[in-house]
Formats: sequence, structure tokens, C-alpha cells
Amino acid sequence: MRRLILGTIPAALLLAGCAPELGGELSNRGFGNATMNNVLIQSGQMSYAVSLSNRFADAVPTTINFAFDSAELDAEARTALAQQAAFIRQFPEVRFAVYGHTDLVGSAAYNEGLGLRRAQAAVSFLVSQGIDRGRLEALVSQGETQPLVATQSPERANRRTVTDVRGFVEDNPDVLNGKYAAIVFREYVLSATTPTGFAASGGGGGEAAGGEGGGEGGAAGG
Repeated sequence: MRRLILGTIPAALLLAGCAPELGGELSNRGFGNATMNNVLIQSGQMSYAVSLSNRFADAVPTTINFAFDSAELDAEARTALAQQAAFIRQFPEVRFAVYGHTDLVGSAAYNEGLGLRRAQAAVSFLVSQGIDRGRLEALVSQGETQPLVATQSPERANRRTVTDVRGFVEDNPDVLNGKYAAIVFREYVLSATTPTGFAASGGGGGEAAGGEGGGEGGAAGG
């Protein structure tokens, strides 16, 4: 059973890997494990993950956008991802997720795949900037299920990926010692970590014109 979200999403859902945006659908997957959630809250992991997520969103652009029916990273997207990578490198104890989205043009099945390719393109670029691929394991495609702008027409704001805090690396010594506050409030020095250049093309590539429904010219994907 799936429910439509009508209010603000509790930030505590972040560690369960289900942090949908306002207006999106929320499945029951990840719920029902009260013991796990109690442990996360009582140990401080939940609240500190939320705090770091807020800090991440305040420090760097967490969203990048795409051209219609494309997973290509343009210059603006690469710049934003380079800033994300500079932040992420400061926190090796933390895992991040990249959520891929599309607009509502095209079939749901096609757009789910397109959203995943966009997430993969973003992750490939982050890895090219020195981020351990193992900390970006939570690739998720939301496809067309969580539009920011409710329209059936092509809409750039909906064609995006969103990067967010996923949780903590379980076997990191600082995490094992419960130093969550020290991790979250570590000094973040952008000037010391910003790459001098980023030659990576971003991976992922553009979408072939002959995709489901006939490619961009046939309004195949969002």
C-alpha cells in the first residue's frame, strides 16, 4: 500500500533511505523496524545525520538539473558536483545517496531508467573527484514520482538529481566510538579541498534517440 504525502517529511526518515520530497509518494518499505529506529535515535545517529544533512544543504548546491531526455552533465552541473565532492571529502565517516528524477513526459518505466542513469552520471563524477564509490552505494531512481512542478509538460526543475546524507560508515573508527557530534561539526574548509579542475565528462552520456517511445523527438523521456 502506498500513501501520498500531505505534509512536511520528518527529517528522521533520512537514515531509513526514504526521504521523499513534498508531494511525492512514500512506500512502506523501511518502516516497521522499530528496534533499529530506536537504536539510531538513542545512540544519536539519527539526529546527527539530520544535522549533517542540513549543513550539507546549507553549504553546497545539492541539486543539479538536466536537459530533456538526457543524462549528460553540463558545466553548471559539474561545478555543483565538484562543490559537493569538496564537502563529502571532509567527512569520510558519512555515506551519501544520489536520487535521480525526471519530468512527467514519457512512460513511467522509461523515466525510472532515465532517473537511474542521471544518478549514475552524478555518482561517476563524484567518484572522479576522489570520493570512495563505496560511500555512494545508495543509487536511487525516483523517476517521475516526485515532481517539484506538477505539470505534464517538459519541466527542467523536475529533471534533476538530489544528493543527500544517507548515514554513517559502520566500520569507521570514529563512528564505532560514537563521535557523531565531532563528525558533524568538523571544520569545513572549502579552500583546502576544492579541485583545481575537473576534466571528467560526467559519465552517463546522453540518451539514445531511439529509446522507448521514440527518444526525445517522440517525447519518450522526461
